[in-house]
Amino acid sequence: MKKFTLLLAMALLSAVPTSAKKAKSEPLTIDPTPRVIEIATDRTSMVLTVDEDGSLMFDYYGKKLDDPTPFLSKKSYRRVDFCTDPMAYITQGGREQRQASLAVTHSDGDLNTKLGYVSHTVDSRGSAVVTTVQLTDSKMPFDVRLVYEAYPSQDVIVAHSEITNRETGDVRLRNYFSANISLTADRYYLTQFGGAWAREMSMFESELTRGIKSISSQKQVRAVQLENPSFMLSLNRPLDENTGEVVAGALAWSGNFDLSFEVDDFDILNIRAGINPYSAEYTLHTGETFITPDVILTYSGEGAGEASRNLHDWARECGGVYDAENACPTLLNSWEGAYFDFDPTVLKHMIDDAADMGLEMFVLDDGWFGNEFPRNSTKQGLGDWQVNLAKLPGGIDEIASYAVSKGLKFGIWIEPEMISPRSELARKHPDWVVGRNTGREMTTTRNQWILDLSNPEVQDFVFGVFDNTMKLSPHISYIKWDANRHVENTGSPYLGADEQSMFWVKYTQGLYNVYKRIREAYPDVIIQACASGGGRVEYGALRYNDEAWTSDNTDARTRVFIQYGTSHIYPSVMMGSHVSTVPNHQTGGITPLKFRFDVAMSGRLGMELQPKHLSDKEKAFARNAIATYKQLRPTIMHGDLYRLHSPYEKGNYASLMYVEKDKSRAVMFTYCFEYRGRDTVCRLKLTGLDPERKYRLREVNVEDKPVFWGEGMVFSGEYLIDEGVNLPLTKRYTSAVFVLEAVE
Repeated sequence: MKKFTLLLAMALLSAVPTSAKKAKSEPLTIDPTPRVIEIATDRTSMVLTVDEDGSLMFDYYGKKLDDPTPFLSKKSYRRVDFCTDPMAYITQGGREQRQASLAVTHSDGDLNTKLGYVSHTVDSRGSAVVTTVQLTDSKMPFDVRLVYEAYPSQDVIVAHSEITNRETGDVRLRNYFSANISLTADRYYLTQFGGAWAREMSMFESELTRGIKSISSQKQVRAVQLENPSFMLSLNRPLDENTGEVVAGALAWSGNFDLSFEVDDFDILNIRAGINPYSAEYTLHTGETFITPDVILTYSGEGAGEASRNLHDWARECGGVYDAENACPTLLNSWEGAYFDFDPTVLKHMIDDAADMGLEMFVLDDGWFGNEFPRNSTKQGLGDWQVNLAKLPGGIDEIASYAVSKGLKFGIWIEPEMISPRSELARKHPDWVVGRNTGREMTTTRNQWILDLSNPEVQDFVFGVFDNTMKLSPHISYIKWDANRHVENTGSPYLGADEQSMFWVKYTQGLYNVYKRIREAYPDVIIQACASGGGRVEYGALRYNDEAWTSDNTDARTRVFIQYGTSHIYPSVMMGSHVSTVPNHQTGGITPLKFRFDVAMSGRLGMELQPKHLSDKEKAFARNAIATYKQLRPTIMHGDLYRLHSPYEKGNYASLMYVEKDKSRAVMFTYCFEYRGRDTVCRLKLTGLDPERKYRLREVNVEDKPVFWGEGMVFSGEYLIDEGVNLPLTKRYTSAVFVLEAVE
């Protein structure tokens, strides 16, 4: 697999949120000279200014400005006794009354921090233009660097802060957010993403009023399942796909997070994003620097669609998703088809069927390990990563080699951060278990505890699980990394009594340390981030993972909503989507095989069922759909996404389209998920095509006859954009997939 070189190195460096550096001992001097600092992309500007007292102010984020210097004229209108306009990095203390992004207890006990401008630099780093603003406290030798990476062609700005203690004693960080931005409008409409297990990335919109709204998590592991660390903020009107000003953002952090939205008494909206400081005070020793996680931001003047396309381009092209240039293979996963009940014969028959249907990989899920405590259910065995010889006497290599002999790649499941109370590891290393140092009753979820990744020995063990699993066969090319519970019993047996609040940060740092070691040792292995489904759908984990499992819910109707919401922030190339059996194992829903394939084909197509339960007719349909998907995959994985109709809008249908960058080909998906009445049709205007070109339209995955009267006909792009197509999809669980090819 082709590797990211420079981009990967950048991602690995920026993803580690803290590091010890030798800080400069000489004092820094605040420079009160008024000046403008513009952070610009091809179509957007972010403007900071320096006040007469050296305060760094946040003045603007929006469409590209020809000349940002007029913002200097605002200085004479600013009150000196309180801050009408927001500062660029809000601290506790001084004249700023908004929520603080930085709250510090200094070494002398002082709770106040007032940062002033020292200097700034502008450098190139790969495809990014990096602006670094140096700030220092007016009293104490305590510094903050604000770092803004501007990606010009993607119209994305990535921000983080670097906090340095040069004081003679320790300081305690109580708030240590990555960045804050401020917006001014008449009204603000926030769209957030979340839900619950099996309902991830549902969309909720609300108008922000005076006060503070927070999207946050305190779960630590699978922290983003109920609340995703992302948002879309529409100015002056509710979110629209194609019109209006939208600011979208996401935090690259795999632990507890907080996104806060505060509308103040001047009707200014201040947004702060970063690590959740709840119960997480962090001690910063003399000479140390704490680097916060990245906040990814984009501005769109053309609605949610453009904002999504900006984020998708950045994720694919700038290291947001590991090796996104190479789409993951189609696959058959053993889980819902076999669960824990398998042997070599069962697996080989599944491999035979996968090869016959044209899939490209077979993945062996949970249940292959443990001897004293064999993993034949969720009740035991996690932590004991030896092959279960009673179940697989020939080892993993027998199965992997068989898959390769049939022309398939082979993948395998692990859950290395977790431990079963009934395991050899629990008996040997109770000191590795989160919460075991408290002397309190231990709770379990899914019959398991969590290993303490703040402990370097545990980091070595978790890396060893991955490393030793890869050594089970030279034919392993894919790892599904799961994490099936969150933190309940808090406490690190490794950290000292005065360091327990640092556990929340150090766990995530430990995870990233392991990810880094894995990518250094195995740069080409494909890794899926799975955490009870969508618990790690976020850009912190995706820097090291090729894809994510968006939900354990494989019901096609529910996946229409889950994948639609996910698409607002994350690209299709990271979205694992499987065709599963019916009745569905999560919902009991019964949907046609065609509907299941049409939904799964809008992401990374896979299957998760027992193929022998399919009829010959169903296998033939699957074979044709898989072959079609592989032909269309470049467009689906790397094309620009245009959402044509939301499942949340009236009509009980949804539609989306992927368009090649050069507008030469497009793939359109439409799903009807409730009865619409025989006198109604789905009317879709195909935004995203070239109005000057002509397109031949044809339907794929056809079971009986095409649904559109214009099958095979050539239409002008102008007609398809302005008039569109009318599809008679009226019955529940009917769907259609179309390919549009430009013709001369």
